[in-house]
Amino acid sequence: MSEKTTCVIVGGGPAGMIAGLLLARGGVDVTVLEKHADFLRDFRGDTVHPSTLRLLDELGLFEQFDALPHTKLSGWGLDLPDGRKAPVIDFTRLRLPHRYIAMVPQWDLLDLLAEAARNEPSFTLRMSHDVTGLIYERGRVAGVRYDSPDGPGQLRADLTIACDGRWSLCRREGGLIPREYPVSADIWWFRLPKAEGVGDTLLPRFKDGQFLGVIPRENYLQTAYFLRKGADARLRARGIEALRADIVNAIPELAEAVNSLAMDDVKLLDIRLNRLRRWYTNGLLCIGDAAHAMSPAGGVGINMAVQDAVAAARLLAAPLREHRVTAQDLAAVQRRREFPTAVTQTGQRFLHAAMLRAMNAGTTPAPTRALRILARFPQLAAIPAYLMGVGVRPEHAPQFARRAPQPVSAATDR
Repeated sequence: MSEKTTCVIVGGGPAGMIAGLLLARGGVDVTVLEKHADFLRDFRGDTVHPSTLRLLDELGLFEQFDALPHTKLSGWGLDLPDGRKAPVIDFTRLRLPHRYIAMVPQWDLLDLLAEAARNEPSFTLRMSHDVTGLIYERGRVAGVRYDSPDGPGQLRADLTIACDGRWSLCRREGGLIPREYPVSADIWWFRLPKAEGVGDTLLPRFKDGQFLGVIPRENYLQTAYFLRKGADARLRARGIEALRADIVNAIPELAEAVNSLAMDDVKLLDIRLNRLRRWYTNGLLCIGDAAHAMSPAGGVGINMAVQDAVAAARLLAAPLREHRVTAQDLAAVQRRREFPTAVTQTGQRFLHAAMLRAMNAGTTPAPTRALRILARFPQLAAIPAYLMGVGVRPEHAPQFARRAPQPVSAATDR
């Protein structure tokens, strides 16, 4: 079976769904292919930053988003030995309509975007469609091959946008090779029950060479345990009691909560940090993790992917409508998004280096001069808040994609 569309998007994550929605609102025939039957995946990027919240406002979707179950993080700080608190990040100081990070299950956000996109006559979402390769014609990418419940098929398109993640098949088949940057750590993700003394603020702790982060969610604590790259098997071999002891040593407030933790509940995230030298080839564009895998440091990955999608839709809607998209148009997307990506990844690399030094020292790091300055001048916490919550080059919804606020539907009114 062979069909034709104007733009095929591979991957129904945040980048793919935002790009699909915006292009459809721009009058482009667009089809999103998602290999899973639904959006339910655990421990995906669930942080929706102020820049993305503002985008949802511009798209007329914020009221529906706000009705979803979520928690709000207004910032975080660190306790100093003298009892003072250094407010490292304070989103409340930003001049934005929504001055917090929303912690929302990613599947709820994707369902919301899919519902909005289905209202556009030129949008199609096909679940359980696993892309297996690219179609080439006259030296350019002309679409994709896929497997589906109805059997194998082909979907030809003027442009293929790869949003299929950091292990992107489209990127590999397109001959695009990322530059890998050294990463010193991986993460264990697991859930813990709510605990007395752990409020609704981000709780990072660095003690005796161990770094943990606790993200309050609606009914549980999403917990990150940083470990050296490649240490997963060795640390698992110590057993669950050793892990529980590590957690309590760093965060005594979790002494009761850790009793329910089993080693089978601990999931490894292999941290990668890379970026394509060239994000495109003729007929194919990579954005989001397919173009640049981000570290979880700062939780900026989903928001960088969303901003890639917004820029791509703004720059490509007109040439796609007119069936004249060229490699030069795709290069314009890379030029727009490469600089903010490089700056953000450089910051993440500095954070990784500092973390590795503290882990190797095996001690609790002393407060830096920067932390002491933040404790004395808390208004400075707006600077890292802006870099984390908004970014170097924030994107706004193009005029053709903007809508008046949409009423809360029964699907999102919970």
